[in-house]
This record gives sequence, structure tokens and C-alpha cells, in this order.
Amino acid sequence: MISVDATSTERRTRAYLDAIETVTRRPVRTLVNTHHHGDHTHGNYLMSGATIVGHERCREEIQNSFIPPSPGIWSDVDWGHLEPAPPFLTYTDGVTLWSGDLRCELRYVGTPAHTTNDSIVWIPEREVLFTGDLLFNGGTPFALMGSISGWIEVLETVLRPLGARTLVPGHGPVCGPEVIDENLAYLRFVQATAREAKAAGLAPLEAARQLDLGEFTGLLDAERIAGNLHRAYLELDGGGRGAPADIARAFGDMIAYNGGQPLTCHA
Repeated sequence: MISVDATSTERRTRAYLDAIETVTRRPVRTLVNTHHHGDHTHGNYLMSGATIVGHERCREEIQNSFIPPSPGIWSDVDWGHLEPAPPFLTYTDGVTLWSGDLRCELRYVGTPAHTTNDSIVWIPEREVLFTGDLLFNGGTPFALMGSISGWIEVLETVLRPLGARTLVPGHGPVCGPEVIDENLAYLRFVQATAREAKAAGLAPLEAARQLDLGEFTGLLDAERIAGNLHRAYLELDGGGRGAPADIARAFGDMIAYNGGQPLTCHA
């Protein structure tokens, strides 16, 4: 059996494995990581009998990450016992996995987007696409560690042309292709805001505080606008896709935007 990603804490990953057992007695033999973020990979180690598959940069990023994250960023989270377990079968472009006779195409999307190492799992026979965090359904997209322009390109030239009828986003309920347009609209909104605010001499946090989020007000994790503006400003300054950002400053601005309170973990 193939699992697409793990979860963020020991308790949640154990609950996920218990849920799997309600539908099949088969063990997870292959674990795909769509990208390196801990809410998708912290629980890798609990699937100890599985081959962990991911992009080569996904492996590198997990190896260089703090597990669990440094205190003070998130509200209280019971991480439980965590152990790093990066992919040990890696690829540069993609690999085909088989679940019985069902073809599952694991593909790197070709450019930094949500992160530097985003992959999708496409099941052509079922017209089902697992998008990882390239799609947020009901939550705010977060591009600080990737690229806004790259993400827009991926949604337009990689995800949409597949013609998937059912999409499994990294966060939020299973959805249809309309959510691609919703994420595109937000990312373009960030780009336009950054151009205007930077021209006006506003720092990312100032711009975020003055901004009316409009149609995006109801999305979870609204404070991500501050981090996204850091990435957008970096790109306007000529920073390449995936170029290192000032992560500490960006998260500090997100916390400030959040009223000085740690960020809520919805993962």
C-alpha cells in the first residue's frame, strides 16, 4: 500500500495509521513525501517498514531541519516523540509507483513553488491528483520557502493541463479543479500587492497591516500574507526562485501581524 505523506505529530500519525487499518490490513510499503515540511514528514519514522520516496532536495531539507521546530513560533503543540526519517529513495524528475495494476506517477514539478522540492502524485486511470501543498483548500497558500512566480507557473502549466477531476490538497477537503483558480487568484493578489507596496516604500509588515485581504479574509492563517510579501519582495529584487529568504524576520513579522501571539498549527 502507498501512503502520500505522514503527519505533523506522533499522535496524529499513529491515529492516521489506525485509520488505515479500518479499511485494509495491508501495511504501508511505500511512503511518498510531497515536500519536506514537518506537517507532512515528521511521522515518517512510524512507517518503519516502508520505502520512503521523495525528491532529492526533500531529503536534503529534512536532514537540515530542526525536529521538532524551535519553540516560540507555534502555539503549544504536543509533538510527541519524533525522529528524523528522510526519503532514502530519491529522484530528480520522477518515478512511477504501482499499487497492484494501478499506475501512480510521482513527479517533481520542475521549479520552486510552495518549496524547492514539491512533487505531485498523479493517478491517470482515476483522474485523481495528490497535490501536496501546491493547493490549499480553505487555507492561505504559503510561498516563503519557494517562489510565487514559480508556483503560479506550476499551477498553470503542470497541474491544470492534467485535467484531474478529483484533487487531494495538502490542506483542506478533497476538491475539484476550481481550487486551482482560487489559489492562483491569491498568489496574483500577493504579487500585485508587493509591487504597489514596495514602490510606496513600505516594508512587508507595514504593507500587510495596511492591506484589505478582501475575498481572502476568510482563509485560515491570514498572517501568512506577511511571509508571502517577504518572498514577493525578494523576487522583485531579483532573487531567484527558491533563493534563501530571511526566515527568522519573516516569521517574526507573521507573529507581529498575529498580534504578537504564536502562530496556530492547523496541520
